[in-house]
Amino acid sequence: MPLSMVREGEPSVIKKVGGKEETRRFLENLGFVIGGSVTVVSEIAGNMIVNVKDSRVAIGKDMANKIMV
Repeated sequence: MPLSMVREGEPSVIKKVGGKEETRRFLENLGFVIGGSVTVVSEIAGNMIVNVKDSRVAIGKDMANKIMV
């Protein structure tokens, strides 16, 4: 399922990163790599704050839909 559907505080493992090549590269540079752990911290107005690789990252719902967990 996409990362945008994960509940707050629930750790997940990244299975796939979709989108165009430049989008995938951008997300991988932020730490969203296959096999990595990601936890949703909060969701406000469609934007999400997630913990990935010991740092907090804010992404939009459209980006979160491209990350499968």
